[in-house]
Parts: sequence; C-alpha cells; structure tokens
Amino acid sequence: MEPITIGAQGAAVEDVQERLAALGYQISEDELEEKSFGKSTATAVARFRLDHDLSLGQEVDSATWSCLVDEGYHMGDRTLYLRLPNFHGADVRQLQQCLNILGFSAGEVDGYYGVHTEAAVKQFQENIGALADGMAFPDTFDAIERLHHVWAGKPASGPHPLGAMGFARAASVLESVKLSITAEDPISRNVAGRIVNLASATNDRSGLDIVESPHAHRPGDQGVLVIASGPLPQDSSVPNVIMDDIDTLPMRLRTAIESSDEAVPVVRVQLPLDAATYNGTFTISDAQTFAVMLLDAICAAFEA
Repeated sequence: MEPITIGAQGAAVEDVQERLAALGYQISEDELEEKSFGKSTATAVARFRLDHDLSLGQEVDSATWSCLVDEGYHMGDRTLYLRLPNFHGADVRQLQQCLNILGFSAGEVDGYYGVHTEAAVKQFQENIGALADGMAFPDTFDAIERLHHVWAGKPASGPHPLGAMGFARAASVLESVKLSITAEDPISRNVAGRIVNLASATNDRSGLDIVESPHAHRPGDQGVLVIASGPLPQDSSVPNVIMDDIDTLPMRLRTAIESSDEAVPVVRVQLPLDAATYNGTFTISDAQTFAVMLLDAICAAFEA
C-alpha cells in the first residue's frame, strides 16, 4: 500500500483516525472533522508505532496498517482456528490471556493462534463438555464470557491456580459447599468413597456425599462430580476435567461447573491413569493419594 502521510485527507485518513481513537490515542477535533492527517494524527501514529515495537516514524505504512487492524479486533469478532499464516491480533491475545488465567495453558501471550493456543482451546472445550475441535466459534467465546467474573482483572501471565488449602480453611469450605460424588468403575468408586470419608473426617458437617448415579443428586446440590479412570467416550458431551496438572486443577474444576447451563452441573473427573503405561495395579496408597489431591482441589475451587 502507499503510505498515508502528513497532508493526506479523506476516507483512508478517517479510518486510521477512528482506529487510533478507539485504542485511546488523542487526535484533535479539527483534524477528525476535516479527516485530515495533521500534527496530532502524526503524533498518535508515532506513539502507536512506538508502543507496538514498530520502526520509528509518523506515516502509516503496510506494517503499521496491519498492526492497527490487528489491534482493532475484540475477542469474539471472528472465528479463530489453526491455520498458516496464523491468525493474529488483539482478540487472539485476549483469548490466550483468558485461557491462561482459567488454567488452560496457551503458552506465551503473543497474539498468534498457534499450536499451543489450539491445544488450550481444545482442553477448555473438553472441560466444558463442548466439541473439542480447537476452533474458537461463538459458543466457545460465550462460555468464556460466562466466566468473566473468574478471569476479569487478573494478571495475564497465568495460569492462576487457587492453590492448596490448610485444614481450617478446607473445613470451612466443606461446610458451605454441597456436592454429590459418584463413579464409573471400581477404581474410581474407591477414590470417590475416600474423598467423602476424608471430607467427613475434616468436618462432620461436610456437604459432600456419595450418590449412585449422576442423576441421583440431592436437593440443593451445587454439582455432581463423576470420578472415572478411563478416557471420555467419544460420543459424550459431559464436561471432562483431566486430573493432570494439579496446580491448575481447582480452576479447571471451577470453570467446568460455572460454565454449565444446567441447574445441577455434572462434571466428569478423569484420573491420571495413562493407558499406555498403566500396569493394571492400583493400590490403597494410589487411591488415597488421588482422594487427597481431589478433595484439596474441590475445596480450593469452591472457596468463597
């Protein structure tokens, strides 16, 4: 493109000015009214180029224009997916920030929709029970927006796990939360039973209890956790939280529950048993370890 420089006037200048103004750069009223590229527009362009690591200058060249367009996107403006060249822009950067804060690592917040961002989107989609194809459609953005109260205002360096809890704090949470827990198989039933036993030992007024099935929840339950030792069936749309990264597990549990439209959300928690390396043995110690880790994650996820 031909650079837009001082002295230019017309629709192209108006477009540049509107984009700069939307990003918070100051342009004089007379230049806006006349759609003229004057001193204040040139200053705004120079500051924009400086802020975005472009070469110093006051003209709108191809690189500056491309960067202006990128910065004008808001999360949800367009469908994002993995392609070459990668999608890039402010909307991708905001998506990466939100995913990192929610516990789904998109890697460096660089504004490029690469393989790490796609993997984070897939994990988020599986976590909320959506089709995990790595394509950020409106339903993905809607689910993230419903969690606005979770990620808004948090630093973008994430993820931001809620962390392990002390006994006193855990006991307090267990008295205020009400969850039903069930399981899919003998291994997971062992873990589920231990979670409830540990909760009762921590606080005899614990709101956690065992139920026979996901549909047998109790009145007033905030959710049902289904413990499972195997992978999620391909035809299932139940939110599936994989118990892999323990640091981010509380936030991912909270995300799965709070993103649900159901009155009583049902969330599947997959134990970290790798089918490729699992040798068929599962000890009492294994069950107790998983139970302690999950109970701690539950308490951290539901802390007020």
